[in-house]
Amino acid sequence: MLKSLGWYLIAAFAEIAGCFSFWAWLRTGNSGLWVVPGMVSLAAFALALTRVEAELAGRAYAAYGGIYILASIVWMWAVERSRPDRWDFLGAMICIAGTAVILGGPRAK
Repeated sequence: MLKSLGWYLIAAFAEIAGCFSFWAWLRTGNSGLWVVPGMVSLAAFALALTRVEAELAGRAYAAYGGIYILASIVWMWAVERSRPDRWDFLGAMICIAGTAVILGGPRAK
């Protein structure tokens, strides 16, 4: 489970960085060259997500949603320099609880 958490975090930050490169290009007027590292980052995201220990891709992706939301809040704070408010934190914690249920719930074999 801890190994999967690491891969989830790598995937989340790679996805956010990749998407942010498009944001920087299209929304803030930076050079289109921002897309090049963005595409590399998005490929790293896809590769990292395949390393998660899950029997089903859909379950791995569903659980990833909570990790992605938490990582997005951290990105907003660390990179965009905008402090999250209590609603950001509460929403992220609710999503992490959902991730925990998906990953840790007992499964019939």
